[in-house]
Amino acid sequence: VSTQSTEFQTFQHYFKQINLRSSNTMADAEKGSGIRASGQQKFEEKSPGVCGSILIFLSILVCVIFFPLAPFFIIKVVQQYEKAVIFRLGCITKGGAAGPGLFTYLPCTDEIHVVDMRTISFDVPPQEILTKDSVTITVDAVVYFRIQDAVSSVCNVDNVKLATKLLAQTTLRNMLGTKSLAEILADREEISMAMQKI
Repeated sequence: VSTQSTEFQTFQHYFKQINLRSSNTMADAEKGSGIRASGQQKFEEKSPGVCGSILIFLSILVCVIFFPLAPFFIIKVVQQYEKAVIFRLGCITKGGAAGPGLFTYLPCTDEIHVVDMRTISFDVPPQEILTKDSVTITVDAVVYFRIQDAVSSVCNVDNVKLATKLLAQTTLRNMLGTKSLAEILADREEISMAMQKI
């Protein structure tokens, strides 16, 4: 059995959502969890309640009392290529992601997750794949992806880069495992285009 190394550098995956669910078991769970049929969660603004309102009021009061020093702690800047997802008492604030530019937050009650919106690239480590005609080949790839929705990337996926890397590896193995060695060598561009659509 010969080993052939091919390189696919034109694979591009724009991260929108990762939909790894079975149709029957997840459909029942989605009815009670607020998840849409597309796999993305609805993010509705919820009232903080009495205790939450008191905490927010105390946080604002502390900022007013320490006004000369407060701007250093309540003003945050994110770059042109970034967005900030703000959680106030564990819930997403109204308006979704903030930025780019200058915005304010309450240091005692808010938690900020900064998301890089630029295109990110990384190498997929070499994968040994058995083709349809029983030839073992070693294939590596370069993946380019960009986050389209900062709120979904923070709330729906634990680690976006790792999830995209694993998805790329699985797609590469599944796609090339159904083709023969001659098809892989001859149809590199078609395989790349098919992988981009997934």
